[in-house]
Amino acid sequence: MIDQDDAALVLASQQGDRDAFGALISRHARSILSLTTRMLGPADAEDVAQETFVAAYRALASFKSDSKFSTWLYRIGVNKCTDSLRARRPENTSLDVISDESAAALDVSNDETPHWELEQAELAWELDKGIQALPHLYRESFVLRHIEGLGYDEMSLILGVHRDTLKMRVYKARTLLCQSLAHLDGVHR
Repeated sequence: MIDQDDAALVLASQQGDRDAFGALISRHARSILSLTTRMLGPADAEDVAQETFVAAYRALASFKSDSKFSTWLYRIGVNKCTDSLRARRPENTSLDVISDESAAALDVSNDETPHWELEQAELAWELDKGIQALPHLYRESFVLRHIEGLGYDEMSLILGVHRDTLKMRVYKARTLLCQSLAHLDGVHR
């Protein structure tokens, strides 16, 4: 079953094969968790990722193979993130919700000094904080493009927005991110 492509797994899942859906979850869990973490921060990411897969399972019968399963799943994930952001109360929303996990996730070699590792962790924390501070529309576009590595055509399918609009949003997100990180220029070189 591991060698089957998404289309075969989706078909098997639609016919009631729960193992096939489990394989789809295994195949896409990392990318959906990455999406939800970047969109919401680590506090809500796992719950929303799980909600994404539950919603996908419930809607699987309506999935038409006119797009890639991953595109359809990203769309559900983005919608779940948007729902979660809307449900947050303004007084409970924190744009700098960053955990030690995001700094610890930085992959550094054993050859580097502890000072260098600390600087890299601080940079990762500042970057995550900057991404979280972006307005929602810019953040979702930036995350899909630069964190998830999607092309503008696939992003357009996921978000239902014209690719030129997405290019503008990604550009604006990069501009805002550069402005918010400008205080770091030359500090960590």
